[in-house]
Amino acid sequence: MGSLAVFFFWMHSVYGDISYTLPEEIQRGSIIGNIAKDIGLGTGQLALRKARIDTEGNAKRYCGINLSSGDLIVSERIDREALCGKKASCVIKQELVMENPLELQRISLHVKDINDNSPLFNEDLVKIEIQESAIRGARFLMEEARDADVGQNSVQRYSLKDNEHFTLSVDGNTVELVLDKELDRENQEEINLILTAMDGGSPPKSGTVSIHVSVLDANDNAPVFSQAVYEASVQEHVAVDTVAVTVHATDADAGINGEVTYDFGHVPEDVKNTFSIDRTTGDIRVIGTIDFEIETLFELRVKAKDGLGLSSYTNVIINVIDVNDNAPIIHIKSLSVPILENVQIGTEVAIINVQDRDSEKNRQVRCSIQLNAPFKLVSSIKNYYSLVTTSGLDRELVSDYNITIVATDEGTPPLSSSKTIQLTVADVNDNPPMFDEASYSAYVTENIKPGSTLCSVTAGDPDWRQNGTVVYSLLPGEVNSSPVSLYLSVNRDTGVIHTLKSFDYELFRSFKFQVMARDNGSPPLSSNVTVSVFITDVNDNTPQILYPTPEGDAFKSELVPMVTHGGSLVSKVIAVDGDSGQNAWLSYHIIKSTDPGLFSIGLHSGEIRTQRDISETDSMKQNLVVSVKDNGPSPLSATCVVYFLISDNLAEVAEFNHHQHEDSDSKVTFYLIIALVCISTFFLTFIVLILSVRFCRSRKPRLLFDGAVAIPSAYLPPNYAEVDGMGTLRSAYNYDAYLTTGSRTSDFKFVESYNDNTMPADQTLRKSPTDFAEIFGDSEGTPEVSVSVTI
Repeated sequence: MGSLAVFFFWMHSVYGDISYTLPEEIQRGSIIGNIAKDIGLGTGQLALRKARIDTEGNAKRYCGINLSSGDLIVSERIDREALCGKKASCVIKQELVMENPLELQRISLHVKDINDNSPLFNEDLVKIEIQESAIRGARFLMEEARDADVGQNSVQRYSLKDNEHFTLSVDGNTVELVLDKELDRENQEEINLILTAMDGGSPPKSGTVSIHVSVLDANDNAPVFSQAVYEASVQEHVAVDTVAVTVHATDADAGINGEVTYDFGHVPEDVKNTFSIDRTTGDIRVIGTIDFEIETLFELRVKAKDGLGLSSYTNVIINVIDVNDNAPIIHIKSLSVPILENVQIGTEVAIINVQDRDSEKNRQVRCSIQLNAPFKLVSSIKNYYSLVTTSGLDRELVSDYNITIVATDEGTPPLSSSKTIQLTVADVNDNPPMFDEASYSAYVTENIKPGSTLCSVTAGDPDWRQNGTVVYSLLPGEVNSSPVSLYLSVNRDTGVIHTLKSFDYELFRSFKFQVMARDNGSPPLSSNVTVSVFITDVNDNTPQILYPTPEGDAFKSELVPMVTHGGSLVSKVIAVDGDSGQNAWLSYHIIKSTDPGLFSIGLHSGEIRTQRDISETDSMKQNLVVSVKDNGPSPLSATCVVYFLISDNLAEVAEFNHHQHEDSDSKVTFYLIIALVCISTFFLTFIVLILSVRFCRSRKPRLLFDGAVAIPSAYLPPNYAEVDGMGTLRSAYNYDAYLTTGSRTSDFKFVESYNDNTMPADQTLRKSPTDFAEIFGDSEGTPEVSVSVTI
């Protein structure tokens, strides 16, 4: 094409369109202009807003954008003649689309013509037959040359090779040979001429045609068409062999000189593939497919020629009528997936462009989507729709949406098309882990082995992947004044809680700690749950005997007077058990005694009483081996020996104790003598008191020796108390005792217990005043005193 200086011009119209002017056939990659600067944007914004060039329908993209520099560059070959044909103005419409927010800038590329086409004649050789009788000045019409270029680059002038018979007459597009000198067939039967057409380009280009003139006998009239211009209309996709239009020409000559034949003049090749002409009748028929979207109008040049070669021309214009034969086409120009579930309402998700190749009403399109989705279509710019959110999204409820877009045109009948897009909702860490239960309780026996499973906690998180992955940990806390981490551990993945140390029921019976469930989101979310642990007792403590206690290597002897009657309390075994409940419920048994029939022991009280009156035949020294046993599943027991000395003589007691402690030093003996004297004095006083009481109550059946034994409180451990007739029990128990005034022998106990060996309360003896009157022979009512004791 040679060296060509190219200049670009642009302008920004009041309607927002950006216009550029450029020559055709410009090299690919050439810069048209800096569109970023022309629309007032920084070069970096084009990339951020995903700027791109778009077109309507299936049209080519003739330009592109360099996002780094903002330059608009040529991306395809631009041939003005192929794009616009003979139109005086050739404009290529392109669109600049930007997102966030959606913006459309229309770009108009005005393509300037260059002189890249030479003038062409329809035929390389034109044959003309002229009668030798033709007069000087006779005109013979020639078909003009065609140049695909326009304006100054189209055909501007014609020239005829010098000859003695013809000259050239040009009037616009009418080219005629003018007979300048009469013909003489006898001198010259044939004449050869050369006609040249030249355009106005720089440099100019030209085309030639050879004209062969045959000199004949007279043919005075050329064919004449009935119309200077024929116009017709056909619908697109009309059936093949349909007559679009008929041309008609007449010739005034007779015979062969008046016979007219028809043919196409200079027409493009695509027209010859679409239409044919009947050479005899002049019917122009459809032989190919007519598509309004490809060509809306056809211009045909038709020639009528008589038998001896005289011809004339006419123009035929065939308009194509559009029918609604194109359904809308949906283009997804932008799709932002996945969508975060916490996006704001009104967020743009997709950009849709809808095109319909039909015209006028047939190309008017309506778009819609289904109603049961949290999205809607917003028509923002011509043929462009934005798919935006209408409500909040929740991936845990719906993780995917299939949105069907339906486009329907306004034609008759209307045509529609649809396209389905899949929108995936991306997870956001918006749900903390939630435990299956509000709180957990675990029951474990004491002395459990370290490493045993205590319980398990479970938390669920409906979020996805790492946002829904739950890990467990113990929150700081204390168990029996020690960190909870010394006693427990939790599996971070499963939530199973294991023991690290055994528990001792006697130290603590329950405790609480907290477990935290945390997800792996960013930032992480967590929740806590409280776990209550209740330790159940195991019978792991042997009863501990508090009284009697050994003094040195021997146990202390208990003094029993000879006057002691049957049923009298002479001593008491005090024992406690560190366990609780059944495991701490003690029972007392005599497993060996000097005289088996002399003493008995209370099953649960440990009180040792005489079973009969003491006689002089009884041995002075009495030994009892007492077993104290708890009530656990596997009972544990302890034994002790109780020594009794039956005597009213303190000297015998001293002698007995002397034999018991004969190895003691003199100081101990001295203190013992003093103690014996004190005890003797106390005993004599006690005897006098007993005799006085017996004398006052001589009408009573008998005097029992109750209360003769005093058990010091120093033997009782903390939190334990002595309950008359029930043994040594924890202070946490409540007891109700009922007795009559003046009675020292009728004791009634009411103790609540789940032990099978304990008498239920409804079977406990509750004596009335009448009962006491019957026992003691007192006809008068004796008042009843009810004492409630909480120890």
